[in-house]
Amino acid sequence: MTGGRLPGALARHGAGLRAPRADRATALHAGAWWVWALGLAAAASRTTNPLLLALLVAVAGYVVAARRTDAPWARSYAAFLRLGLLVLGIRLVFALVLGSPVPGTVVLFTLPEVPLPGWAQGVRIGGRVTAEGLYFALCDGLRLATLLVCVGAANALASPARLLKSLPGALYEAGVAAVVAMTLAPSLVADVTRLRAARRLRGRRDTGVRSVLHVALPVLEGALERSVALAAAMDARGYGRTAPVPRRVRHATAVCTLGGLLGVCVGTYGLLASGGAAFGLPVLGAGLAASLAGLRLGGRRAVRTRYRPDRWGPRAWLVAGSGAAAAAGMLVAAAADPSALRPPAVPLTAPGLPLGAAAACLAGLLPAFVAPLPAPQAVPTQRRKDP
Repeated sequence: MTGGRLPGALARHGAGLRAPRADRATALHAGAWWVWALGLAAAASRTTNPLLLALLVAVAGYVVAARRTDAPWARSYAAFLRLGLLVLGIRLVFALVLGSPVPGTVVLFTLPEVPLPGWAQGVRIGGRVTAEGLYFALCDGLRLATLLVCVGAANALASPARLLKSLPGALYEAGVAAVVAMTLAPSLVADVTRLRAARRLRGRRDTGVRSVLHVALPVLEGALERSVALAAAMDARGYGRTAPVPRRVRHATAVCTLGGLLGVCVGTYGLLASGGAAFGLPVLGAGLAASLAGLRLGGRRAVRTRYRPDRWGPRAWLVAGSGAAAAAGMLVAAAADPSALRPPAVPLTAPGLPLGAAAACLAGLLPAFVAPLPAPQAVPTQRRKDP
């Protein structure tokens, strides 16, 4: 290969690896996906109706299947789904062994009961297992599993690096720690999948205790290497360096941030508590305003720039609005008919499907139609041999 042909060959080879600029420009803001997922999670937290919870899981799964990419973090949704099933199973096992606080009359079977001393009154191991107790445990565990599924959907759809780039300057350092923590699970899942595939290609078993022990050491070694490389890259890019600001600005930042967060906590508690909405909403608004002021002042200490910042466009508003609409619709439905969203376990009856709450859950399907399609996986082009 002559020297005159080298630049063209390298350009052709790099074109197969480089993502099109249009895909980067039309990518959805990562914060929109998190607002959408948190809206679905807020809707799930307001109900114990198994039909509505199953509908929310189906909505999140459909959106993930329609709009996730081939990136490593996009493969974490299945792991969160399995984690939700594990939590549901543990909750049912606890209800079987330790009993349920719900009194029931329909006895399914009786387990051998372990006698406990007198100081352990109210706690039992074994005994009667009722259908009402199992139904209550099923609804409670399904709600927690739905919350995990919503978080997994956000992890699978939102790029952690793009989310970190969009954070305010005052939250950059905390955001780096949060992003590193969030990317740990997807990275471990990708490493385990890759190592299990390598073992199958070598004709070795990829199931059992021995295979788990053989896979665990390379996974931990890879995690350590990534941590060291990340620390070196952060140090080379000046992570942790701040600009000098006056002392009064630092004090004002601390007062606004801490006071604002305290106001947010008190206001949220007032909104959730019965009869506390009268003071909860004003306190929540004042806390949010103080927190935003603290973040604005704290951003002066961050000495960093953004390369190609993500824009919050109309599609991001639609995606975030669909999650907010699901949460707001569930709140309205809970205020209108609370028994439909929290069906009682005693007496044991089949849960109904309230149409208003179901419509609020289906509002979360909007990102599957308005969010941009994921970019196709870039396949490296084979280098052509020049004569």
